[in-house]
Amino acid sequence: MDRTESLPAQTLPPGVASTDPGSVLLPGHDVPLGRYTTVRRLLPQRQRRMVGAWCFVDHFGPDDVAERPGMEVPPHPHSGLQTVTWLLDGEILHRDSLGNVQPIRPGQLNVMTSGHGIAHSERSPAEHPPVMHGVQLWVALPDPARAGAADFAHHAELPRWRDGDLDVTLLVGEAGGERSPAVVHTPLVGAQVEVRGPVPATLPLRHDFEYGLLAMSGSATADGVPFAPGALLYLGAGREGLTLSGAPGSRLLLLGGVPFDEPLVMWWNFVGRSHEEVAAAREDWMAGRRFGTVADDPAPPLPAPALPTTRLKARDRRGGLLG
Repeated sequence: MDRTESLPAQTLPPGVASTDPGSVLLPGHDVPLGRYTTVRRLLPQRQRRMVGAWCFVDHFGPDDVAERPGMEVPPHPHSGLQTVTWLLDGEILHRDSLGNVQPIRPGQLNVMTSGHGIAHSERSPAEHPPVMHGVQLWVALPDPARAGAADFAHHAELPRWRDGDLDVTLLVGEAGGERSPAVVHTPLVGAQVEVRGPVPATLPLRHDFEYGLLAMSGSATADGVPFAPGALLYLGAGREGLTLSGAPGSRLLLLGGVPFDEPLVMWWNFVGRSHEEVAAAREDWMAGRRFGTVADDPAPPLPAPALPTTRLKARDRRGGLLG
């Protein structure tokens, strides 16, 4: 199947009918993250592993954390990927093994590039807002960036503009004649789109990108396909634009990129190319090598789970096994 060929439409939830046979609605599933947070995992899924180089999408909240600790994720490793964190509500304190200690608040962006290896923790501060809501995304790194040095960047200011009844905030990549300050290693775009009025508006898209759209709050319709929080609408490639409408105040996350054709092995917190590469990363983490020590976090690091008894196999971007 070439890059612009449409996928067959997936059966939608009761009461929701697709008018666009090229779209696939991917329902999320709940996954515990640390002791106090449950996320809705939207990528990877069996039907769709990636959107461009976006290989992992977690949507959390909105959660009432007024009487709870909020996010509590102890030190853990990453390799072969970038983490992209975006908040709608709340506050998270990022610490990593490069020595960075950085809070992130709504409207700000954290991008951590693992390269060959980094460790970090993510916690709500002791005094935190009563609601937590946001997304954490992973971007698969291509060769040679995945074997390079680790890095971290915090972006307090991002490009923002109004397009008709849509307010757009550019997280990564290029759109609308603007460029995000976040460094990426493949052609990508990530943007929050907030609906301000009832009139449908059309966003221009790149024909060579494939796209996905997540409703973070409110409900929306994209090119005639209705969807709501808890699902990712995969839109494929070959589109010149996307017509959006929704309830005023709805906030959507548009993800896109050139299809990523390097095979991947994704296991736990590692993105590699082979079983041996992932097994070596696990061994290094458990032996205290490669990933360093997270700054100013006394909690014991998370132990890696045992590897499966069968060999990890590389998959292509659609989920097909390779070798």
